[in-house]
Amino acid sequence: MLKNYPPTKAKTWQKLQDHYKALQPVHLSEMFARDEQRFEKFSLQFEDILFDLSKNRVTKETLDLLVELAEEMDLPAAIESMFGGDKINATENRAVLHTALRSFSAEGLEVDGEDASGEVKDVQQQMKRFCDKLHSSDWKGYTGKSISKVVNIGIGGSHLGPQMVTEALKSYQKDGIEVYFISNVDGTDASEALKKLDPETTLFIIASKTFTTKETIANVETARDWFLKSAGDREHIKKHFVALSTNTKAVAEFGIAPENTFRFWDWVGGRFSLWSAIGLSIACAIGYDKFEELLRGAEAMDKHFRKTDLRKNIPVLMGMLSIWYTNFFGCQTHAILPYDQYLRLLPEFLQQLLMESNGKSASRDGSDVNYQTQPVIWGAAGTNSQHSFFQLIHQGTFLIPCDFLAPVNSNNPIGQHHTMLLSNFFAQTEALMKGKTAEEVRAELEAKGNLSQQEIEDLIPHKVFEGNRPTTSIMFHQLNPYTLGALLAMYEHKTFVQGVIWNIYSFDQWGVELGKQLAGKIEEELLDTGVKGNHDSSTNSLIAYYREHRKK
Repeated sequence: MLKNYPPTKAKTWQKLQDHYKALQPVHLSEMFARDEQRFEKFSLQFEDILFDLSKNRVTKETLDLLVELAEEMDLPAAIESMFGGDKINATENRAVLHTALRSFSAEGLEVDGEDASGEVKDVQQQMKRFCDKLHSSDWKGYTGKSISKVVNIGIGGSHLGPQMVTEALKSYQKDGIEVYFISNVDGTDASEALKKLDPETTLFIIASKTFTTKETIANVETARDWFLKSAGDREHIKKHFVALSTNTKAVAEFGIAPENTFRFWDWVGGRFSLWSAIGLSIACAIGYDKFEELLRGAEAMDKHFRKTDLRKNIPVLMGMLSIWYTNFFGCQTHAILPYDQYLRLLPEFLQQLLMESNGKSASRDGSDVNYQTQPVIWGAAGTNSQHSFFQLIHQGTFLIPCDFLAPVNSNNPIGQHHTMLLSNFFAQTEALMKGKTAEEVRAELEAKGNLSQQEIEDLIPHKVFEGNRPTTSIMFHQLNPYTLGALLAMYEHKTFVQGVIWNIYSFDQWGVELGKQLAGKIEEELLDTGVKGNHDSSTNSLIAYYREHRKK
């Protein structure tokens, strides 16, 4: 089990505070000027992925102290507890074994007396058979036509991961299959998706562990009503609906055949579940063989995380850098900036992964933490983001660490597009590191020769860039399933590292419960059932406004 030990009581914490005070005034450009070998010293390679940490505000002493803190917080033992199947999700009394879903060497891994590795392999074979039947056109709809549209209905981890990966690997899309996603309980989401579909050739994947998630079930019922309007006979549901769930009774009552129900387990958290049967929509989109490559990439990163010395361990260093910026520099946000259109949904996926995991204010013993935990995750694809919020990153009053990600080779090599894209990728990290001094601005403006000295002096404060803004550059040869799997596993393990250091439980999410409970009660009020709530004046007035102005 994980130890209960606040990081602020670690001896290394005070050392880091002293080190921060000494390092804080030092500019990154000065660090590079002092050491021509800085890139070689502060970059790491994992297979065909390069992690350049050199533009971070760190020295060798910084990393040594961060690793010392990780050791003092017993991170190596925590890593073994997770991989060994200990119930480290203590508030739910569950093991955390999403890594077992992508382990091709694990044998005899038992959880609560069950052979988890054997069950995982059984479900994977079930997924493979399903995909083979779908892609060979052997799966027929109720009129005998082949399935050409697959719709994933889920929410949270049952939606964000599959949608992000499917989008990221679009260049590997199987011919003849289009995959759609419905998640939002807003009726517009389902309505707009259903407009594009034909009941005779559409198959719905219902992704819900309990088969009771209200938003998902509302969308499922809408999809079923839409389908039966054409199909008529409820027996036809068996050919057009499958379920990813543990609630076999509810699935059978819905009309789904038992052989089309795919199991997953309590030891797989929703935001870590794309590797399980929840990833069925991914396998439908790219084929099961490519889905397996995704798993193998993640497994390779798992082995690196578990076996590599902390000083060369990529997820560990990425996690400890977050501790450095959050707890010593006071950074409150972190930007994810993929320079690849296929990865445009990665920031949204990482928002759930990191913020739902580590957005906690209670330590493992239930006491309040007296230090900052998870910063806000945000971002968007470059170069679009350069023309929206980069102004804030460059010249705003917040220090915002950034991850820049880019492929060396494009999956769509058109003209000079990729050259232009990467020139921006390199330029932005350099600009954020170097900045531009008042002297440099003055020289530029004077060289133009069309401004008075007073006009130049007036402009200088607005054109100065402080620089010294930290970035991590992540480059990979090409975006493919294996590489994507490794990258996502890296971010998962980074999340775990942060949680261990912050002495919080990363694998529960009780913070989502209160809103759900209140929404259930308010829904009864909105349905004119005679139920009256006892709310604050704002909520009562908003409900009254809705009732007065809604269309009957």
